[in-house]
Amino acid sequence: MKVLFISLGCDKNLVDTEVMLGLLDSKGYQMTDDEAEADVIVINTCCFIHDAKEESIQNILEMAEYKKNGKVKALIVTGCLAQRYREEILQEIPEVDIVLGVTAYDKILEAVDEALKGKSEVILKDKDMLPLVDTKRLVTTGGHFAYLKIAEGCDKCCTYCIIPKIRGNFRSVPLERLLKEAEELAKQGVKELILVAQETTLYGTDLYGKKTLPLLLKELCKIAGLRWIRLLYCYPEEITEELIQVMKEEKKICHYLDLPIQHASDAVLKRMGRRTTKAEIKEMIAKLRKEIPDICLRTTLITGFPGETKKQHEELLEFIDEMEFDRLGVFTYSAEEDTPAAGMPDQIPEEVKEERQAELMELQQEIAFDNADAMVGKEVLVMVEGKVADENAYVGRTYRDAPNVDGLIFINTEEVLVSGDFAKVKVTGAIDYDLIGGLVE
Repeated sequence: MKVLFISLGCDKNLVDTEVMLGLLDSKGYQMTDDEAEADVIVINTCCFIHDAKEESIQNILEMAEYKKNGKVKALIVTGCLAQRYREEILQEIPEVDIVLGVTAYDKILEAVDEALKGKSEVILKDKDMLPLVDTKRLVTTGGHFAYLKIAEGCDKCCTYCIIPKIRGNFRSVPLERLLKEAEELAKQGVKELILVAQETTLYGTDLYGKKTLPLLLKELCKIAGLRWIRLLYCYPEEITEELIQVMKEEKKICHYLDLPIQHASDAVLKRMGRRTTKAEIKEMIAKLRKEIPDICLRTTLITGFPGETKKQHEELLEFIDEMEFDRLGVFTYSAEEDTPAAGMPDQIPEEVKEERQAELMELQQEIAFDNADAMVGKEVLVMVEGKVADENAYVGRTYRDAPNVDGLIFINTEEVLVSGDFAKVKVTGAIDYDLIGGLVE
């Protein structure tokens, strides 16, 4: 029996998808990427912002057509949208058989069985529990890098974010389980491990009574086969001296940090429910750059938050100009029902949000292109991602580039390289966000 999986949204969602794929694979189900061949379709949804919600609904409706036509025998919807709108999905889209809650993905085998029997139901578990599944994940990222989800949920309760209501409280995965999973991934050929959670910096506080990320990193660095360990989603207020020291000392940890700051105006940050001020963010960035001079800093911003004035937007522009982040993404504010921000006065018109987003990205583009030009002439270590079709060239990433969000480097060479290989490359040029180079002899 063939199963098609559609995984939407974030990399944390992708880890859940890979666990479900592993469970289905262990029972002899075959995977397919062709809707026309599938007997069972599973959609792991996202509803973080309006666009993600739209994409999820569109995918469900498209796959429901295959169910109508009779080829697909079971249609299952899971993930954040499923958790949030479970009853509505079953009522509005009768082709959906089973809705699986965010903490019930370990029940995927039961869900498929029930769906094939023609049952229609919601399978839920307590959103504050932590599914611990003993199965081999099916890595879908090409095999040379993989995500390691170190925690679930979030306690921060930012005023724009629905995640705590959907995903529950912050809860860490026990250290020994993470080390076992990382060892298994390394044995499968994974060279780069990317640590993810809603917030990685708080890892261990609920289990061990203190921030245990530095210890986890030290232990992960001992695993043979791993070359790079990358940290995403580190809230600036939670970064400790100990974490910075471990990043400096451990050779395997990429000098790369994702710091989601969201804004630079103190008034906006306060309305967002964030726990930093502009001065504190500046102080942390200065400290990171002083302690780790070659660090690559990525951030994300929200523009058009309710009540954001033109002056506050200009303050953010000035901040970005001054800080010169290496990598930066900007979301327009999306009003999510049941969040405090959705009910705030002075909601910003969509066209204004989009104008502000364009201004921020235009500024960042200049910074990023200058940074890329500054790399010309340097020698960098590159992880090979694959070959460019019909050319003597390969594509890869440096330590400065997280997959799917940052730039790439194109390597011109006659030599045969393999995905997951590491190569020393001299940068010879830059095109926008991407670099070009050749192998160092």
